[in-house]
Amino acid sequence: MPSFVRSPLFLVLALWGAGLGAAAQFAKIVVIFPELQAHYGETGAMSGYLVSLISVMGMVLGLVAGIIAIQIGVRRLLLSGLYLGAAVSAWQTTLPGFEWMLASRLLEGGSHLAIVVTAPTLIAQLTIQRHQAKALTLWGSYFGVAFAVIAVSAPFILKTAGLAGLPAIHAAYMAFFAVLLTFVLPVEDRRGAPPWPSPRDIMRRHLAAYTSPFIAAPALGWLFYTLTFVSMLTILPTMVDPAQRAFVAAALPLASIASSMTIGNVMLSHLKAVSVIIAGFALAIGLVTVFLLTGPGTGLFIALFAALGLVQGASFAAVPQLNASVADRALSNGGIAQTGNIGNALGTPAMLAITSMDAAAGLPALLIACYASAILVHLAMARSRAKAEYAPGVQA
Repeated sequence: MPSFVRSPLFLVLALWGAGLGAAAQFAKIVVIFPELQAHYGETGAMSGYLVSLISVMGMVLGLVAGIIAIQIGVRRLLLSGLYLGAAVSAWQTTLPGFEWMLASRLLEGGSHLAIVVTAPTLIAQLTIQRHQAKALTLWGSYFGVAFAVIAVSAPFILKTAGLAGLPAIHAAYMAFFAVLLTFVLPVEDRRGAPPWPSPRDIMRRHLAAYTSPFIAAPALGWLFYTLTFVSMLTILPTMVDPAQRAFVAAALPLASIASSMTIGNVMLSHLKAVSVIIAGFALAIGLVTVFLLTGPGTGLFIALFAALGLVQGASFAAVPQLNASVADRALSNGGIAQTGNIGNALGTPAMLAITSMDAAAGLPALLIACYASAILVHLAMARSRAKAEYAPGVQA
C-alpha cells in the first residue's frame, strides 16, 4: 500500500469524504423531495417524515453514540455506520413501499449518527495540534458541500436514472469509503476497554457530560446555531426579489463555507475556538439588527451566513481544544450531533410560526435571542472552566 495513504492529510480527506456521504443522507431526499412526494402519492404531511425521521436517532441517541464509540472503538463504529449506510441506500434503490421507506430512513439515522460522531473525533486524533483547527474547519463544511453537489447533479441523475439513481450512487459512494477506510485507518488497541455501562450508568454519563463545561460547551452553543441555520436556508430566500431567490439559496451555504475556510481559519490561528464562536454570534447579532432596521436584502443575508460560518468551523475545533481524551471528544461530538438534530427539528417550525404572524420584528427578534443566548451560554461555560481544572472522569 502506498505510504501516502497513511499520511494524516490523506486520512483527514478520506474522513471528510465519509462526512459528505453522511450529509448526502439528508440531501439525497431533500433535493428530490417533490419527485418523491409524487411517486408515493397521497401521503400528505406524512411525507415530511422522509426528511425528518433521520434526525430522530440523533435527537434521542446522540450522546449514546459517543458512549458506544468509547466501548467498541471509534474506528469500528465509523466503519459500521458506513457499511450500514451503503446497505440502506442499496435497499432504497428498489423504491420500497412508503412505510418501508420510512423504516429505512429511521435505520439510516443510526448510520448518519455513527459517522458524524466518530469522523471528527478521528480527525482530531490523527492531526497534530497546530493543524487540528484547519482540519476540523474542513470537516465543518461537509453539510454545505454535499448539498451543493447534489443540488447541481440531481437534475441530470433524475433524467438519466430516475428516482433510483441518487440512492444507487450514494450506496456505491458509501461502500467505497467504507472499504477505503477499513484498509487505511489505524487499528485501535482495545485492550483494557471499559465494560459496557448499565442504563443507570448511561444516564449518569449524560448528566456528567451535559454539566461539564468542557464536554458540553460546543454542543450547547451548536444548539442555537442549528435552531436558525437550516430554517433560514428555507425562509430567507423567500424574502428577497423572486428573480434572486435561486441565487440566494445557493449563495447562503457557500458564503458560510467560504468564511469558515478563510476568515475562520485565520482567526483560529490567533484565537481560541470559543472566542471565534462568540465573535461569529456577535457579528450575526449586528447584522440581524441591520435587518431589523432596514428590512431584508440579498447582500445582508449573505453576510449573515458568512458570520455564521465562523461558528460552524470553530464549534468543531473547540472539541479537541477543550477535551484532551478521545473518550471525552467522542462524548462532545455526540452532544453536537444530539443538539444539532434537536435544533434542526425545532428551528424551522418555530420560524415558520413567527413569520406567519406578519410581524416585521418577529424573525429578527428570534434570531437575536438565539445568538445572544449562545454567547451567554459560552461565557458561562468559560467561567465554569476557569474555576475548575480539566478532569476527564466522565468516561469512567
